[in-house]
Amino acid sequence: MAQREKPPERGSGLEPGAHAITGQLGKTIQRLRKAYNLSLSDLAEQSGVAKSIISQIERNETNPTLATVWRLSQALDVTVERVLASSDEAPFVEKLTRADTPMLQSEDGLCRLAIIGWIKTVEWLQYYDFHAEPGGVLDSEGHQLGSIECLSVLEGELEVEVGGVIETAKAGETLRYRCDRQHVIRNVGGGHAHALMVCLLKAAVLD
Repeated sequence: MAQREKPPERGSGLEPGAHAITGQLGKTIQRLRKAYNLSLSDLAEQSGVAKSIISQIERNETNPTLATVWRLSQALDVTVERVLASSDEAPFVEKLTRADTPMLQSEDGLCRLAIIGWIKTVEWLQYYDFHAEPGGVLDSEGHQLGSIECLSVLEGELEVEVGGVIETAKAGETLRYRCDRQHVIRNVGGGHAHALMVCLLKAAVLD
């Protein structure tokens, strides 16, 4: 049976830095979870950490063990150091290695998205480095109402379908479309396709 995390005790003597790290940890876990569109139950299943514990961590109500942090970092595809980093006091210039960049993959395995957006903006602004092999299809459910996605093609030819409307774009062209409903991106060219994808999750609702 998994051991329950102990909530922080009042007057426990934790150094201010420890409180800061714990608080930042909860925010980081929550932002990464939302970036992957994972529910608490999804993350609990993938990490082996109880849903109630993850919820307590996100609300800064518990001090997780290093083993728990490791399991969560593995499930979220980031390093432990990245999860523990307190960005509030970090220098403005930040460098991320390839290992620090989370990756998503389409169901057919032919499309890959590197999450290159800043973790602090993930709730309203997300951007990705998108790659698709010939025939690759990325089928996505709708985001929150009014969300807009911008797809700037850097290489190849991509097709976007939203609400029965289909449009294509080649290298140097950009497609903007509502993504608050099901939307599909397809590589309709004969070779590899590469694009920059930006998603505005709190855009004004269109008429």
